[in-house]
Amino acid sequence: MEDIITRTRIGKTWTKIPMESKMVSTIPREYRRPERPVLKCHKCGRTSNLANTCTKKTKINEFQVIEGIQCTEEKEESDQDSALSEDTPVEDYPIEKITAFFEVTEVHSHLPQYSEDCYSLINIQDARMCKTKPARGKGYTAGASCITSILMNDIEAKVNLDTGAFCTCVGKDYLQFILPGWKNHLLPIEGVQFSSASNNMYPLGILDTNIMFPHPAGSIRMKTEIVLMDNCTSQHIILVNDYLNIYGSDINNHKDRYFTIGDDKRQKFAFSNMPRQISLSPKMRNELINVLYTYNNAFASDNEPLGATKGHEVDITLNIDRPYPPVLRRPDYPSNPKAREVLEKHIQELIQLGVLRKVGHNEEV
Repeated sequence: MEDIITRTRIGKTWTKIPMESKMVSTIPREYRRPERPVLKCHKCGRTSNLANTCTKKTKINEFQVIEGIQCTEEKEESDQDSALSEDTPVEDYPIEKITAFFEVTEVHSHLPQYSEDCYSLINIQDARMCKTKPARGKGYTAGASCITSILMNDIEAKVNLDTGAFCTCVGKDYLQFILPGWKNHLLPIEGVQFSSASNNMYPLGILDTNIMFPHPAGSIRMKTEIVLMDNCTSQHIILVNDYLNIYGSDINNHKDRYFTIGDDKRQKFAFSNMPRQISLSPKMRNELINVLYTYNNAFASDNEPLGATKGHEVDITLNIDRPYPPVLRRPDYPSNPKAREVLEKHIQELIQLGVLRKVGHNEEV
């Protein structure tokens, strides 16, 4: 039994013995496949990457000197210096020229993009979407606001980060809710005109105040000057490019929408439309129950599935005199039995919900 196991190698892992290829030695050199050239990056000269993935920027006006050429040039310069003396006229000095090559495409790729007549559209690529595209004709539904919560005068307020305007402002009615005594804190403003779209805005003064952006890792206080507008109807403070640029605020519209303030890009602030889990305190819970109990008639019940509909009826008088409207010229009742059955069922459901109610002799039908 031991001899059989040894001969048949039962229970041992089979390993394939690599065989040396004999085709390389038998094929003549002139018939062999040419070796592939080593690809190098023309920016940094390394073989580990190519130019499209190179992280090293091209140095403009970089002079690369070869050792052999450098020695030859130094020797020639020393010979010329020895041949020329102080008495040599200026016309006998050699004239040399420095030539530099610029990669215009590479230089312009790191600059803000602007359009000129001499530019041509090259390398056109489709923009990559980070979210699902809405249905055709519903693109406006993908928009989101940039409203966030702040603290001003120890009161929670709303602020809109608007990058399309240039002046931070607030309406008179909304400021009255945050700072009732705002008239005692205004700075004068004269000789300045403001407009929003096609409407003129009437400034009342400038409010010098601090706004607080709360954050669990550390809140940020921003010192601002807000222009108070008389006819501004927005129910939030509009913080625009004047202080967004001063404090270096960036809005990120990637998969997770957030904004940052200053150089610390790791401290992210969320917008108000982000889902948050807020737990009610016992005081808030009792206030909510009292409000619901006071206005209980506004909610649906078994007898009134749509809420309190009685007493809120609307009387509609139809035009029953000739000439009749086009809709009333049709037959007063569907002739199709299926359509008649569906209409009767729909009317019965509306009566049960309390939307329709029979009046007069029809109440007994």
